[in-house]
Amino acid sequence: MKTIFSGIQPSGILTLGNYLGALQQFAKLQNDYECYFCIVDEHAITVPQDRLKLRHNIRSLAALYIASGIDPEKSALFIQSEVPAHTQLGWMMQSISYMGELERMTQFKDKSAGKNAVSSALLTYPDLMAADILLYGTDLVPVGEDQTQHLELTRNLAQRFNNKFNDIFTIPTASIPKVGARIMSLQEPTKKMSKSDENDKAFISMLDEPKKIEKKIKSAVTDSEGVVKFDKENKPGVSNLLTIQSVCTGESIEMLESKYAGSGYGDFKQGVAEAVISVLQPIQAKYAELIDSPELDDILDRGAEKAAKKANKMLAKAKKAMGLGRVRK
Repeated sequence: MKTIFSGIQPSGILTLGNYLGALQQFAKLQNDYECYFCIVDEHAITVPQDRLKLRHNIRSLAALYIASGIDPEKSALFIQSEVPAHTQLGWMMQSISYMGELERMTQFKDKSAGKNAVSSALLTYPDLMAADILLYGTDLVPVGEDQTQHLELTRNLAQRFNNKFNDIFTIPTASIPKVGARIMSLQEPTKKMSKSDENDKAFISMLDEPKKIEKKIKSAVTDSEGVVKFDKENKPGVSNLLTIQSVCTGESIEMLESKYAGSGYGDFKQGVAEAVISVLQPIQAKYAELIDSPELDDILDRGAEKAAKKANKMLAKAKKAMGLGRVRK
């Protein structure tokens, strides 16, 4: 059975875009793959974090994973900092990566632009991301389009290590969903929906109440034509809402275009809102059961134990290949 690894930062409540582009896919993938789902809290501290908020976000993200359909009997769900092999291999990856290739990372350039003091971890965290993936013999990594550059670096580092030391790492490939992989901002539909957006109207949180969801979708940017048609270049707002409803309901874009032909944007936005609410409400109910429960702690403990067992084996191979430590007889 092939292996999938994916990590999400606990840097805020996940959005509808995170669910449709990632979590929803994960629940399906776990039936056919050995899955490791990681809450990458060490990635989150590349930028300043409030410690109490970070701890809350870690737990909240874990609850959302389970509420979204991740089955702890099928998949390992764990917190990155609770499996020390990640940072150990991350340091080893730093030793074979080059400053130039790290400085070329788009996210580093975007997040460091115009700042006087930038954490060194912001530069080197792609090495930790590579370690996250390589520890599990990962075959496929479900990623958004904005993470493909980091995955390419992971592939390069794995090949570099294999060629220089020993052929131990699987070369991972990206898995990008064809539909719903990139849900856009409701206010700036040419920009990806983000949980860190300063405009609260731009994204739908997975924990938003139904009335709030409806209000946000009704205020979503469209255009003055009043025609429900998918045209990403000329009608990005309408196209984004069509994508959202299509992924939420399973109806094709073409079916939705026919459904709303001649009806204008009022009925269309109401339909989108109802589709989103129907998807998120059962998730929110399950989340409420889990968030403060000992069951969630048990799931995370078992996940960390399973992940560590596999990660430690790979770490030992990597250390031996590089000549680190002692050879025990």
